[in-house]
Amino acid sequence: MKMAMAAVAASFVLCALFFAATGTHAEPTTEAVATSEQVPSILPVCKTVGGGSVFFDVQFCLEALGSDGRSANAGTDYHTCSVIAADLLTANATTTAVKIAGLLLRDRGGKGVDDEATTRCLRSCEALYGGVQSGCAAAVRGRRSGEATRCLEEAASAAEQCEDGFRKSKVASPVTMENDDAFKLAKLAVALLRMAR
Repeated sequence: MKMAMAAVAASFVLCALFFAATGTHAEPTTEAVATSEQVPSILPVCKTVGGGSVFFDVQFCLEALGSDGRSANAGTDYHTCSVIAADLLTANATTTAVKIAGLLLRDRGGKGVDDEATTRCLRSCEALYGGVQSGCAAAVRGRRSGEATRCLEEAASAAEQCEDGFRKSKVASPVTMENDDAFKLAKLAVALLRMAR
């Protein structure tokens, strides 16, 4: 009987030590709880358009729209969010065009792209990105849904064609990330536009 009592006491002590060591006790924790200021107001919008999309996910939507200060007050205003996405696409297209021009300029000076296939692909991309400037954003802002959707789909297609040119030529693309972002931003803006109707 004494051995049984000793075994129970030892088990109790071991359990107490285990729970103390693992921190699973009943005292309140100091873990952070998300407040309304930490949860983006655009989360419902991103869940709606990104949750079932095959082109982008909720996280991309949150990161993209969240990178623009206007999204803090956008809430579930799909039109405002589509304007933000279209503006981000325009900025992406502009910086990508500048990057491509810089790569081609260095190529002419002998310090940039070192093969003909890459140069040819960059020239093709330069022409494709030339049409993706502010036209889409203006159509979105002006609530011209048909025109805006066509323009955005063309922008997505331009990004795909640019990347496909490198793939078909079997050379590495120096603008893969930019093409991926442009494609996703265009598709995001289209999805937001559809919800804004």
